[in-house]
Amino acid sequence: MNLCDSGIAACYTGRAVTEAAKVIDAERPDIVTLNEICSDDVSMLARTLKRAEPGGRLISEFKAVAQPRAGRHVVRCRNGEAFGVGLLVHAGAPYDGYTVAGGTYPRQDAADTEKRVWLCVHAIGHFYACTTHLASTSVTVALSQCRYLMDTAIPALRIHDRTDPVVLGADLNLRDSQRPNAQSCMPHGFVRTDDGGRQDVVASPPHAVSGRSINMFGTTDHPGLLVEVVNTGKS
Repeated sequence: MNLCDSGIAACYTGRAVTEAAKVIDAERPDIVTLNEICSDDVSMLARTLKRAEPGGRLISEFKAVAQPRAGRHVVRCRNGEAFGVGLLVHAGAPYDGYTVAGGTYPRQDAADTEKRVWLCVHAIGHFYACTTHLASTSVTVALSQCRYLMDTAIPALRIHDRTDPVVLGADLNLRDSQRPNAQSCMPHGFVRTDDGGRQDVVASPPHAVSGRSINMFGTTDHPGLLVEVVNTGKS
């Protein structure tokens, strides 16, 4: 979900996080990826997922985006909280711990108001869950960031454990109607589905994905995207 949560953008309504909680409670997903989210709202939605999925272990992580010309200063929501991307992960039994990785893309658009980032959680023995929100100001930069994530960052995470699959939920800002599009940065064998716009869910082989959009009732400028990821056993 992209919740337009900063309080600064024109798409902000102040109601998106409440609607997101309703979706999480109703759908009970194993992974929730959150773009354009404030740090404290990630924690609030984690409590919702914990109530919805009482078994296993709930993992909640957040990564702030930095301001391009302000050193290490992060982008702030209108309420003063850090602004960025978040992950909620429900790891079932057996629970063997998790690791977190994230970074800032080496290529950024100088005209962008954010330095774009990526975030991954490895629920050991289960999956790698990742999210990102790529540049919205340049298709060329967004494609470069996507290729870096899929070809460099994620393979580096999997260097010691390629058994667990990768699931990426992201606002790639690459429409299918564009050329190049999101498919242009997918490694061989990876499958994806999208919301008909800018959001994608991607999975590593051998998996299939099927998804549907979720009405967010005008609380944000993006629909939700709910995806089932199934192991096909065929690489």
